[in-house]
Amino acid sequence: MEDPIRDFGNSLTLERGRSDRTLEAYEGDLRQCATHLARNGVRDWKTASGDQVMAWLYSLSSANSPTGENYSVASLARKLSALRMFARHLVREHVRPDDFTELLQGPKLRRKMPGTLNAQEIDALLAAPTGGDAHALRDRAILELFYSSGLRVSELAGLTIQQVDLEAGFLRVFGKGSKERVVPVGGKASEALAAYLTSGRPHFVKAKTGSQLFLSERGTAISRQMLWVLVKKYAKSAGITKTVKPHLLRHSFATHLLGGGADLRAIQEMLGHANIATTQIYTAVEEKRLLDQHAKFHPRNQAGRPSA
Repeated sequence: MEDPIRDFGNSLTLERGRSDRTLEAYEGDLRQCATHLARNGVRDWKTASGDQVMAWLYSLSSANSPTGENYSVASLARKLSALRMFARHLVREHVRPDDFTELLQGPKLRRKMPGTLNAQEIDALLAAPTGGDAHALRDRAILELFYSSGLRVSELAGLTIQQVDLEAGFLRVFGKGSKERVVPVGGKASEALAAYLTSGRPHFVKAKTGSQLFLSERGTAISRQMLWVLVKKYAKSAGITKTVKPHLLRHSFATHLLGGGADLRAIQEMLGHANIATTQIYTAVEEKRLLDQHAKFHPRNQAGRPSA
């Protein structure tokens, strides 16, 4: 059952430009399903049925699952999505005549409202890297760019010098599916980037350094893991009690733009969302903020306050 999975992975890479992380996740899901099927006597994808696949998904959502794991609804939905794509691939390649996932019902996802930092927390975080040494210049530029442009952590880690045009005030970013988009860089972020490029980045350059924008001590591109560490470190030094991750800066970027009156379509383009429905979650954040403000400050919502 491994060869069809490998062929499917190759097709995702060549035809659809899926990222390595997405490919690994999908292939892992399919191998997990194949293992379950094999335990139940199914040795070939040609004979797998929808009922058998649903039994596997059900086992993962049960506290009595064979692996002892209890997967979230989001994880189960992704596994089913991988199986649907794989089933269509098997039909296209004439491995089997039918789509065995066609009648399957996926778990209903309830979208979680993204967390954000408020303006005061953002100011404290961005001011956390102090001093003029190379590390401070680099880290200040990273934080400013995260918040100014709403980049994904993988996008920021993969930036090259050629993608940055400070004179024009924008970046060219390659997001999910290798889709290119243009993202503005704000004034403060441009200043921080210029200072880093002039006085910070040369400190990290080694003999084999390429054109990567943000560099580690080894002169290689800074990793996603290190970006997580840096954001967490500066959030702690800024006295922020929330759990701060790079993606929280992306959420804050979108929410603050929307609260300031930016068009939802423009925010969608800057974030690189393929579907406007993904961006609309930020309208719920803004609506909640307005409700909270109304509940807090409107005199008719304040119990015990005498009317004028």
